Amino acid sequence: MANMTIIALGINHKTAPVELREKVAFSPEQISEALQQLSGHAHFNEAVIVSTCNRTEVYCSLAQQNSQTLLQWLSSFHGLDEHELSKNIYCHEGSDAINHLMRVACGLDSLVLGEPQILGQIKQAYNSAKTHNAVGVTFDRLFQKTFSVAKQVRTETNIGASAVSVAYAAVNLAKHIYGKLDKTNVLLIGAGETIELVAKHLYQNEPQNITVANRTLERARSLADQVSGDVIALAQLPERLHKADIVISSTASTLPIIGKGVVEQALKQRRYKPMLFIDIAVPRDIESQVGELDDAYLYSVDDLQTIVSENMSAREEAAEQAEVIITERTKEFLMWIRSLDSVDLIRHYRNDVQTIKSELVERAVSQLNTGKDAEKVILELANKLTNRLMHAPTRAIQDAAKKGEVAQLNQLKKMLGIDQE
Repeated sequence: MANMTIIALGINHKTAPVELREKVAFSPEQISEALQQLSGHAHFNEAVIVSTCNRTEVYCSLAQQNSQTLLQWLSSFHGLDEHELSKNIYCHEGSDAINHLMRVACGLDSLVLGEPQILGQIKQAYNSAKTHNAVGVTFDRLFQKTFSVAKQVRTETNIGASAVSVAYAAVNLAKHIYGKLDKTNVLLIGAGETIELVAKHLYQNEPQNITVANRTLERARSLADQVSGDVIALAQLPERLHKADIVISSTASTLPIIGKGVVEQALKQRRYKPMLFIDIAVPRDIESQVGELDDAYLYSVDDLQTIVSENMSAREEAAEQAEVIITERTKEFLMWIRSLDSVDLIRHYRNDVQTIKSELVERAVSQLNTGKDAEKVILELANKLTNRLMHAPTRAIQDAAKKGEVAQLNQLKKMLGIDQE
């Protein structure tokens, strides 16, 4: 990578608070403007900008190794103090930048280990950069390689196989018990962030019906609209509970919302068809005595946390396997970069030799045309050509010998095909 340096400059949930991340984030309109600026900048060859709620990263290839130029541009673009921004920024160069991109794409640098959304966001960033002609041969190859690595990690490890959020674990538990959810009626109690996540995961599994119960009907309606669900007030729970196969509750109530007596009545109305209760509230929304009933299966947030902890251990083990794959693929990409350098080197070397040959042949032909003895002209041509081609290697051998660089001398011997045995 003699003539080019790949740099990853970024800020994320580990290095900066949300107040600063908001200031460094790029809106879609800003990304368009930023890519145009980077494309027209003398120092930058290629650029891709990744901007999500948890991270903003600028990937660039520079003609020279100078990350400060990129930091100056980023702080200037957002109108931020360069010195202050530098305290919360991270910068990776060369192989470290390539390795970082692949780790990010595989979800190894995410807030939730192994989360898959980041790969789609990187693909979107790459496509946006291509649209603005900010991607050339090197980044095209790099990002395609990165997408391939992410796919390999998903296929060959269990990085995304286990639920590592309470909301996801709740839905997985329901699937484990019921198999498919397409014939189940689900009752969600509450309308906060956790229940919203549960609702999204549930919706993907296409249950027969989702009903949202909440104190504030307006908030419940907002959530229900996202999942094509119904809405009821908390006061309606006793009369509607029997219709639910799965009940998932997460409110901010200080007292239980569902007691043993209400569940007993619901089971009676259902002719004792089993019900699954998942209580992810703290304090608990569902009385623990509900779990004593024969046809009611109650799981608390602690049960789910145990599942999540076990799954996190499984993901961490998968992450170690992923790191091995990423390291190998980084080496492969670096070899490709170096092969480009060797192609350029060979081309330059051939051009130099051709120039010397043309110059000496032209001189020899001129001498022959003036009647000079042909044998002398050929001998002079051979001597001059030999001396010109030997000059650079001879100097390199003398310098290495003078400095005692044995490794360099051995390399020169190998390169020149010299066998001293």
